[in-house]
Amino acid sequence: MIHIDEERIFSIIRERKPRVVAFNGPEALLGKISIIADKVSKEFCIDAYVIADPCYGSCDLNTDAAKRLNADILFHVGHSISMREFGNVVFIDAYDDIQFDSVLAKCINMLKEKGIENVAVLTDSQHIHEVDNAIAILKQHGFNVVTTRGKGQLMDAQVFGCEFYPAFYARDDADAFIFLGQSTFHAVGVALSTGRLTLMLDPYYDEVKEVNSIAEMLKRRAFLAIYKALDAQRIGLIVGIKEGQMMLNRVKDIKSRLEAHGRSVRLIALTEVTEERLRIFNDIDAFIQVACPRISMDNEFSKPVLSVPQAYTLLKMLDKQSVEYDEFLVLPHWL
Repeated sequence: MIHIDEERIFSIIRERKPRVVAFNGPEALLGKISIIADKVSKEFCIDAYVIADPCYGSCDLNTDAAKRLNADILFHVGHSISMREFGNVVFIDAYDDIQFDSVLAKCINMLKEKGIENVAVLTDSQHIHEVDNAIAILKQHGFNVVTTRGKGQLMDAQVFGCEFYPAFYARDDADAFIFLGQSTFHAVGVALSTGRLTLMLDPYYDEVKEVNSIAEMLKRRAFLAIYKALDAQRIGLIVGIKEGQMMLNRVKDIKSRLEAHGRSVRLIALTEVTEERLRIFNDIDAFIQVACPRISMDNEFSKPVLSVPQAYTLLKMLDKQSVEYDEFLVLPHWL
């Protein structure tokens, strides 16, 4: 069961006495968030808005909406980062209380069968509190557990769908990565960014899943999209206009390099990059989106839609540089 740190929310409201607050978070938590907003409104007699637009991570805080609502505080629930606050945004933890002991036992047997001794443990926000226990159990069974250090927004042992610093910088010491949680999305990112065996431990189904075959399928599809974009003459370069995705310097760099190769570039700004929106631009041969890299990795489009790592691989090909298929996604981040 997911537990949201209500005590911290109430404590901050008592201390700061806001007139209006807003809440947002991932769609799966909106039901629980709504109940908390009702409690806040009743307890403090203030307006408490639930921003119910889709929210995919700490890059998608929607502070513009909070500002338009005149909210003094935006409580962002469920995407914990190394910072507890940012401007008027307060990050609120949402922890899952499920235990991993049983599925860890299965994982340990699998690792021993494979002869693996050096492992690293990773997870997402909801299970970060289980990392120390998992490490202790692995050490008890004789494994060397490689330390995974956080960087930037990431805490130790934490990964996002697009940032993998703790995994990437441990890849030379770890023979396998263990991901705590049921998010294939995150686990596949670990496999792609490290090139190492990655096991996802799903405590709900009590099963260990090797995700490298899924990662390989996504990598092949991503590489094929690059080849399809090689002959594109008209390229749509998309900047994400969510506040955490506006990388204008990256857009300018890619644009200038494409134009140096004689490509025609149209600049497009989008909040949501979808097949439906891209169909509007029927004169464009291929797209590069500088927003969320997982949009390109995890979805299929009728035309090539490249992420930043794919775009730079394309530019290398246009520059006649050598490109290693096994290495083009082995990066600490894909932004």
